[in-house]
Amino acid sequence: MAKLPEMTKHRGFPSGMPSTGIQFTIRRANPRGVTPVKHIPRRARNDSAEHKVDAAFLHALWHQFGAEPFERGNLDAARLSLLFGREVLPADKDFDPLSYQSMLVIDERVARQNFPESFENYFQID
Repeated sequence: MAKLPEMTKHRGFPSGMPSTGIQFTIRRANPRGVTPVKHIPRRARNDSAEHKVDAAFLHALWHQFGAEPFERGNLDAARLSLLFGREVLPADKDFDPLSYQSMLVIDERVARQNFPESFENYFQID
């Protein structure tokens, strides 16, 4: 069996959106290769279920890492990609979209504009 790449597991980070099956983290490194983090167009309207999931994920990111750079680690690539290039940015110019060790940072100005509810102390899940 091939050795899996090193991957930081963010302890205390929610594994997903309750009652939806939508994951925020992955359990183990992908044996077929690291899924790239890339900009994915977002079509969700502010009142949609998809927007609520993105807001919940950003809430978890903000309350875990704040304005500090953070390692991609076991954060789900699909969830990150929906915020990538807008609310979540590479933390350095040498960003590798295929590395679990790549550093990211929240663009607080853009994130607060697009998801103000993510910065509240509590996030209501209906």
